[in-house]
Amino acid sequence: MISIKRAYEEPQEADGYRVLVDRLWPRGLSKERAKINYWLKEIAPSKELRQWFNHDPEKFDLFKDKYEKELVENKEAYAKLLSIVAEKENITFIYSAKDQLMNNAAVLKAFIEGKK
Repeated sequence: MISIKRAYEEPQEADGYRVLVDRLWPRGLSKERAKINYWLKEIAPSKELRQWFNHDPEKFDLFKDKYEKELVENKEAYAKLLSIVAEKENITFIYSAKDQLMNNAAVLKAFIEGKK
């Protein structure tokens, strides 16, 4: 089972294996408080794509398409993530964006679940 959760929400045992899927560490969040099991920054959108998107809801559909293209091209990081997903029964993708629906973790979750 894959879930997504904002980094600033309190970690729960139900989160299972917590994977940070952002390129940058969440601002103001200590590593102790974050309780991240693995930081796979290479799976995050490229710096250029992230800056272009800038969390603009009107750009989300195009962001999603471009990010999915990056995922396909980023074979090593994608393979690493798939191996983690295959090994863990319960996994949570951790992200820091304020928007809980339009963010890279949501795209990543839907992309992986669509490939199963």
